[in-house]
Amino acid sequence: MSDKRFQPLDSAAVPRFAGLPTFMRLPVASPEEVDVALVGVPFDGGTTNRPGPRHGPREVRNQSSLVRRVHHATGICPFDLVRVGDCGDAPVNPLDLMESIDLISGYYAGVRRAGAVPLTVGGDHLITLPVLRGLIDQGPVGLIHFDAHSDTYDSFFGNRYNHGTPFRRAVEEGLLDPKRMVQIGLRGAISDAANYDFAKANGIRLIFIEEFDERGPKEVMAEARAIVGDRPTYVSFDIDILDPSIAPGTGTPEIGGITSREAQTMIRLLRGLDIVGTDLVEVSPPFDPSGATALTAATLMFELLCVMAESISLKAVQP
Repeated sequence: MSDKRFQPLDSAAVPRFAGLPTFMRLPVASPEEVDVALVGVPFDGGTTNRPGPRHGPREVRNQSSLVRRVHHATGICPFDLVRVGDCGDAPVNPLDLMESIDLISGYYAGVRRAGAVPLTVGGDHLITLPVLRGLIDQGPVGLIHFDAHSDTYDSFFGNRYNHGTPFRRAVEEGLLDPKRMVQIGLRGAISDAANYDFAKANGIRLIFIEEFDERGPKEVMAEARAIVGDRPTYVSFDIDILDPSIAPGTGTPEIGGITSREAQTMIRLLRGLDIVGTDLVEVSPPFDPSGATALTAATLMFELLCVMAESISLKAVQP
């Protein structure tokens, strides 16, 4: 295995509007060649209302041409710390939900076997379930989940596999430890008073936006870190945690969300955790022709990458 660290194209040599539209202008690579695999999952067959996240990976790739090499606040250059590459898209079948779940799961099992840690861009939130199925082979992991919705419902239209159910299925399948799960930013009217019953009954920590406003991101993240501890943890970021005035390009917008600056702060406070994978989902470009939502997603993707790269590089030097 090569130890070569891939670098983004130099914008002084190749203009940002030129070249292949890969994540962060990185070379295309296989999971075997990288420590962090940037992967798209262009699937929204689990969407129950407004579709479009299948187009998320392509538009986030496009907007990520604006991402630069070095984090302005932390000084981290992830491309110098670890090997990062665009590993393409997981295979999907847009006409078959269950086959797509199996295809995605199989792809991520390959990522796990290659020893890479995935940073995924969706796609609707159902994709987290097959990603976890492919990644988790030894016991349940913890979860820090940023979202306006709990996604622990049982079914819609009689179907148990959609973007409102992935975390319930993941708990039932032993992929996630509900006692090590925290969901941050929940808000909006619900269709039934029992919608949160499963999460509460299983010990999932729910932090609604009102509590977040009272406590602030630093205190909330201190609790989230305490919940997941120093054991393996997955991070899932739904773009609809942001207020739709900032990120309108999503399928289920809820007013009263967090700001992009608060999102950046919380992601930076993930530093030092044992992160086994991350995803950023529910970017729906058709609802935001300006590209601002995808640009926000690409920037938050870079924030996640910096945290992941630092953690992986520190592990590599530990005895």
